Amino acid sequence: MSELRAEGIVKRFSAPGGELEILRGVDLVLNLGESMGILGVSGSGKSTLLHILGGLERPSEGRVLYQQADVYQLDGPALARHRNQSVGFVFQFHHLLPEFDAEENVMMPCLLAGWPKRLARERAREMLDEVGLTDRRQHPPGKLSGGERQRVAIARALVLSPPVLLADEPTGNLDPHTAEQVEEILLRLNAEVGTGLILVTHNEKLAGRLGKKYYLRGGRLES
Repeated sequence: MSELRAEGIVKRFSAPGGELEILRGVDLVLNLGESMGILGVSGSGKSTLLHILGGLERPSEGRVLYQQADVYQLDGPALARHRNQSVGFVFQFHHLLPEFDAEENVMMPCLLAGWPKRLARERAREMLDEVGLTDRRQHPPGKLSGGERQRVAIARALVLSPPVLLADEPTGNLDPHTAEQVEEILLRLNAEVGTGLILVTHNEKLAGRLGKKYYLRGGRLES
């Protein structure tokens, strides 16, 4: 059974000259443990597609199915649980909370899911160990390098072991060496943990390391 499926996804936005259609019937299937790269020029709709797949932005037409349930038919609380527990997000900008240290940032999804604070802290430490930040867990984002902040973001995205991870240009703001380190973490976790991975990128080489590779052109996915 597929973990995540998109059927006929269309997305339109209002524009001064009328409606602008960004996505024009996107179909996609991601099975558990698979990895997929999506390439495309800036403005082609890659981020919009990722937001729709993750339950963050409703499509104009079409369906997103997670384990055969239509995500956008869920009521508000169920959709919030889906975003918190079933799908992990890693963005180009880490979106860490500056007033909290690395460990506290990673704990947040667990606390939102109702975990006791002690268990949330233990799990956050496990994930920070996993991404090589054992010695940096008490540092706030302002005291971390760009690569370290993105690794904290990855740990936060995966702390509840979501079956699906969506990554939007996760290395776009990093230098080549740091970007490679972050890429290796994502690929290792996909292989070892079996998290389904969809990664939006401009990097052909990185996309080529994933199980499938698609191009978003003219609002449609092409292999």
